[in-house]
Amino acid sequence: MASPLTIQHLPRAILHIDADAFFAACEQSRNPSLKGKPVVTGKERGIAASMSYEAKACGVTRGMRLSEIKRCCPQVVLLPSDYETYSLLSKRMFAIVRRYTPDVEEYSIDECFADLTGLQRPLKGSYPQIAARIKQALDVELGFTFSVGLAPTKVVAKIGSKWNKPSGLTCIPGWTIHRYLERLPVEQVWGIGAKTTAYLAKHGIHTALAFATLPERWILQHLPKPFYEIWQELRGTSVLALETPEKEDYQSVQKFKTFSPPSNDREFVFAQLAKNIENGCMKVRRYRLVAGSAMCVLRTQDFRDVGLAVGFNRPTAFAHEVIHALRPLFDRLFSPRVPYRSTGVMLGKLRDDANRQLTLFDPPLRIEKFQRIYDTMDTLRRRYGKHTVFLGASLTAQTVTQHVGDRGDAPARHGLLLKGETARKRLGIPMLLGEVD
Repeated sequence: MASPLTIQHLPRAILHIDADAFFAACEQSRNPSLKGKPVVTGKERGIAASMSYEAKACGVTRGMRLSEIKRCCPQVVLLPSDYETYSLLSKRMFAIVRRYTPDVEEYSIDECFADLTGLQRPLKGSYPQIAARIKQALDVELGFTFSVGLAPTKVVAKIGSKWNKPSGLTCIPGWTIHRYLERLPVEQVWGIGAKTTAYLAKHGIHTALAFATLPERWILQHLPKPFYEIWQELRGTSVLALETPEKEDYQSVQKFKTFSPPSNDREFVFAQLAKNIENGCMKVRRYRLVAGSAMCVLRTQDFRDVGLAVGFNRPTAFAHEVIHALRPLFDRLFSPRVPYRSTGVMLGKLRDDANRQLTLFDPPLRIEKFQRIYDTMDTLRRRYGKHTVFLGASLTAQTVTQHVGDRGDAPARHGLLLKGETARKRLGIPMLLGEVD
């Protein structure tokens, strides 16, 4: 066995919490009759988005097509994704963790980091006991399981949460880190991708421990700063701070949407793209940003992507301006002989709207007029629902269902309107547990 790294036990106590098979688990929690059955979400996209552990045991993998899923798992339960419910349950997850510590980083919809350092006395327990209580609260209150890792650093805590899935609680004090790293392939370390793995392999470095025991000088000479930080974290030195404030700015915004059946109707496909542009611009305006560039992407039925980008003379968050700029690019990309299954837009070079400067050729009164129009549209959307008001360019996409046929099944949550709800304005209640008589 390699010699242990010289590190303290728990100078910091970082928790990584990862929901097990989150989307599928949400469906099993909403409908207890699905527990123990192979459940796959993503029916509306035609591919597996999330699989229960029962489905994984049958050989179902992420991205597998529905026809393949049915062949390898005939008893599978295929469901459309209900992102509204998943988002609400995600918020509940974070709220439960914040009962124990205010220092929570919402890393993704189904995982977070939490800093427990110094909370033994206030919470009346050791760090492993506190971690166990948080896990139990999540398991019981949300109706599905979570895997938890406790360690001195974020990188090692993430290793811990993956170590004993599903429903595991792995505590890794500093003096035991080497026991986990020597059994872990370096490519499974958070932040180390395929290219870096290949580079390290050329130097005979295949395990996380081999990477962590490299001399500091070698790391600084051969790898950029992010990998030096990973190296420090693997050695028990916490250098990656938790990003606890709610995200307020973005480098880019992406909006993609799948539709079915695939279509080679030019105006229908463009309407889908226009709807994505409106959604992206809504988000950009919500954070008081403007975009300096945009890219449109078309995905064919055989999952090939084509895209083109354009830069703007004046940064904008107005959907009609982005649509006007991307229409010529769409016409260059679109082929009437090819069926398309999804469209997407990426808004880039985002900056604060307050810092936007007009050129001599920009019409300030016209810009101010459209700003008032979009402010009014955003107010109506907040009050009555997201697409209460929309541009004519997206009319076709707004007035037809996103999916037709078997893949057009609506999530169960959409079939239940509570008092005060409309089809476009919903209350923040994710689901009902069990059946209602």
